[in-house]
Amino acid sequence: MANIFGLNVEEIKEAVAKLNIPSYRSKQIADWIYKKGKISFYEMTNLSKSLQEKLSAEFEISPPTLKQRLDSKDGDTSKFLLSFDENTAVETVLMRKNYGNSVCVSTQAGCNMGCAFCASTLLGLSRNLTASEMFGEVYFVENELKSEGKSVTNLVLMGSGEPLMNYDEVIKFLRLIHDEDIMGVGYRNITLSTSGIVPNIYRLIDENLPITLSISLHAPNDELRTTLMPINKKYPLKDVIEAGRLYAERTKRRVTYEYILIDGINDGKKEAAELSELLKGQLANVNLIPINPVRERNFYRPAKEKIEAFLNCLLKSNISATVRKEMGKDVNAACGQLRNRYLKEGN
Repeated sequence: MANIFGLNVEEIKEAVAKLNIPSYRSKQIADWIYKKGKISFYEMTNLSKSLQEKLSAEFEISPPTLKQRLDSKDGDTSKFLLSFDENTAVETVLMRKNYGNSVCVSTQAGCNMGCAFCASTLLGLSRNLTASEMFGEVYFVENELKSEGKSVTNLVLMGSGEPLMNYDEVIKFLRLIHDEDIMGVGYRNITLSTSGIVPNIYRLIDENLPITLSISLHAPNDELRTTLMPINKKYPLKDVIEAGRLYAERTKRRVTYEYILIDGINDGKKEAAELSELLKGQLANVNLIPINPVRERNFYRPAKEKIEAFLNCLLKSNISATVRKEMGKDVNAACGQLRNRYLKEGN
């Protein structure tokens, strides 16, 4: 039975065409699914009973299902483990902030980037997610928020996986989530994070989507970055920074450079000075992230004084920089931790 969840109006129209259903019904079906959260044709009260039966016999509406949920004690963060099939589960995170409700979306089940500090890559890559599966993550959270009288306002593609290694489905997802008939999330409220897949940054520039690009840097020189991020062997810092510069120039959108601070590894005055020199003159902001320790990795966060010293070095060099507000530390904050635990327990 074909699943029509995650199809846009035109795709629904094509799917149901064999049933000789008038085209205007496709928009009604989309409205019931995406605006009203109904996943049974029998709940679509402006469809005749015979039409409901006809559709139910041919199609299903199957969003992801919840496997586990963790809520932070402060009520600001909820982490969901969502399943699409018996072999695929991913993490999706809701962050309630004073400016709105942000969803952290996974784009792959697992990851094969091999970053030395990351939990997502510990068990490798299972598979890419489809556009409709990524949409399903946001749809699930949107329906959770409805019970609070709220809705999703912002998206960050910063969950498990490398978005630009699943390029076509990610772009399809972005257009789907932006569609007014689906959810109508503004492009300017979407951030895509990449470890620096240079050719696909250039492709993204040509898409002409005014989303925010976030590039994971984590080191100011090639030697150290290659140690932390093996992808740097293929796409070295010089090429990554040039791609970021061009993205900002062409889109007029400030690029964010993510920099995880790891005690004794990349958090010294030398690294801060190198980073300042690297980003000098760019339309950019540095987002400093004290590491969320992952037990298997043996990396630790710097003392508060070292974090402040690193930040002040950047600011004195006229580099825009902030320290990310920590959220969800008590609910396996680092990407991949909940999924890894679930898989290791044999679920």
